[in-house]
Amino acid sequence: MLLMSEHLPPIAALRALEAAARHGSFTRAADELNVTQSAISHQIRQLEEFWGFELFARDARPLALTKNGAALAPVARDFFARLSSTLEGLRVEDARGALKISTLESFALTWLVPRLSNFRERHPEIDVWISTKDHLVDFTAEDVDLGVRLGHGVYSGVHSSLLLREYVFPVCSLQLLKRFGMPASPADLSRFPLLLRHDEVSSSHWEAWLAAAGVPNLRVDQGPRFPNSNMALQAAIAGQGVALVRSAHVDGGLRAAGLVRLFDVLCPADSAYYLVCPEGAQLRPRIAAFRDWIQAEAARSQQQYDRDVSSMETPPETK
Repeated sequence: MLLMSEHLPPIAALRALEAAARHGSFTRAADELNVTQSAISHQIRQLEEFWGFELFARDARPLALTKNGAALAPVARDFFARLSSTLEGLRVEDARGALKISTLESFALTWLVPRLSNFRERHPEIDVWISTKDHLVDFTAEDVDLGVRLGHGVYSGVHSSLLLREYVFPVCSLQLLKRFGMPASPADLSRFPLLLRHDEVSSSHWEAWLAAAGVPNLRVDQGPRFPNSNMALQAAIAGQGVALVRSAHVDGGLRAAGLVRLFDVLCPADSAYYLVCPEGAQLRPRIAAFRDWIQAEAARSQQQYDRDVSSMETPPETK
């Protein structure tokens, strides 16, 4: 039976049949399909050998279909029309609906969420659903389309693209500076409460910054501890101590948050934000639309972060 896959001819040969029958010319079919006239002739001959009968009367001028060719050409035309229509419908359907994104809470609150209205204006047909998790999302087990991960970009079995690089630096409130005075040097931070996270990540970031500042032996194992960076940042805004932040944590501006950046020490973060999704999913319309948008937004942020370190903000007068 012709329904058996082993009895179906090559798609390219069927496309040659449909185009040649519609144009009544191998030459015009070749132009449409961007191949040579001899390629069209070869594919038609391939079909004729495959089915065992001629499709075109070679001695007719102009080119004419045989009885069998006239019966099969509309079938090929209908097949391609239905295929094209179905694929277009699937693309439209896939471009609509919910796009589920997993990321870190701090990144979502300070960087992503404030920008989402812009994406919504551009793509009102896509509803963005955000979930926040500290662990790396498992696309095989979780209902997630796209993730923003903080790391080094090497993730097994997923498509990964660099999104944003940052710098780390200490910040505190004017309120805290009025109480403790302006620190004269990085070593002077020893008399300030340092705001840490429960895990070892915060301590390692502090150690990296202190090494860049030339005071690697300053202790960073004492002080209030918090479950995440966002909570430590809120404590800094409330005047409870000095927090070490990443560029995206204060993307809205230090002064707007009532914070001051301490010291002109250049310390790039040892990890970056990466956009990740299952391999091949980056081509899906919804994901591609969000990817293009967020990469453009991240590029603007990257330019700003790089400008900030070249002209670091001088702490204002605290008296």
